[in-house]
Amino acid sequence: MGIVGSLQWIVYLLFLLAIFVLCVWALVDLLRRPANAFPAAGKRTKNFWLAILGVATLLSFIAMPPLQLLPFLGILSAVAAIVYLVDVRPAVAPYTRRRPGPGRSSGGW
Repeated sequence: MGIVGSLQWIVYLLFLLAIFVLCVWALVDLLRRPANAFPAAGKRTKNFWLAILGVATLLSFIAMPPLQLLPFLGILSAVAAIVYLVDVRPAVAPYTRRRPGPGRSSGGW
């Protein structure tokens, strides 16, 4: 394997790693949202998205080396995570309660 092959392998690995991180981010965000926000926003239920993103995260992990059983499923995993992050997440965001963090006041100046 020459230098070009090594660079291709590194880019491929980084691509699959980015897909895995994207799936984990979507799954963690989903777990933080209340279940009643999904039907209120006109989206599928939280359990539906939990199943989709759980399988997508698992498949994106399996697609990474050294397992690399079904590498094309990493792309499908990315599609599932992107659909959640671009469509569902903004729709359910208004229904999520925000906790005041340190330094935030509850009102006034």
